[in-house]
Amino acid sequence: MSLFLVVASGLFGLLIGSFLNVCIHRLPQQASVTWPASHCTSCTRPLSWFENVPVASWLVLRGRCRTCQAPISAMYPLVELTTAIVFAGGVVVYGLSALAAVRLVFACALIVLFAIDLRHRILPNVITLPGIGAGFLASWFLPPGWVSSLIGVLAGGGVLFGIAEVYYRVRGQEGLGMGDVKMLAMIGAFLGWPLMILTLVIASLTGSIVGVGLMVSGRGDMQAALPFGTFLALGALMAAVAGDPMLAWYLSFYP
Repeated sequence: MSLFLVVASGLFGLLIGSFLNVCIHRLPQQASVTWPASHCTSCTRPLSWFENVPVASWLVLRGRCRTCQAPISAMYPLVELTTAIVFAGGVVVYGLSALAAVRLVFACALIVLFAIDLRHRILPNVITLPGIGAGFLASWFLPPGWVSSLIGVLAGGGVLFGIAEVYYRVRGQEGLGMGDVKMLAMIGAFLGWPLMILTLVIASLTGSIVGVGLMVSGRGDMQAALPFGTFLALGALMAAVAGDPMLAWYLSFYP
């Protein structure tokens, strides 16, 4: 893999990350992601082209609007940088292939869901439901294959739905939302059932660690709601990149 191709992929990822920021900001408001043009969320002034350069504009403007001086969240350059790294890494892992394109689309959906759930505690159907269909359709031509994908959809949605239902029956309150159910079904569609299970394990483990950390630090308690979709997104990205070696390592303990 040439360095030029990796760098070019990363730069393209920066541009895609800029669009993902628009999705992250507007989808929770059920607003169009294509109109109006990018503007300051405080004074609504349309942004000039030089204010839309990924990462660089935020640094030059020192994280503030050029007109009203309202702060611009650091999440914007972080999303752009993350997307750039994902695109560059995706080309390294998968090469220039159809599977790389599908996995990068999947990663973009995960980045948007990660940020929206972290900020708003919602997982928009406009991403998860089409994502289930897109992942299953792609599986007819690419890994993991349609059988594993279908099992991933049914098991992914079914497992979390069952957990949520049991929790509600026992505690009398919702522990997981239907957005988490649909998101795990989407992950199962793209990655297949073995990596879906691995994603759930990673998400549960990291969520537990963060939850315990919050309680120890006094910033949360047993009733604190954690954005489980955020942890699912992290787990799915890890599973997509290193899931097969992780599973092989684990299964090596069972001769």
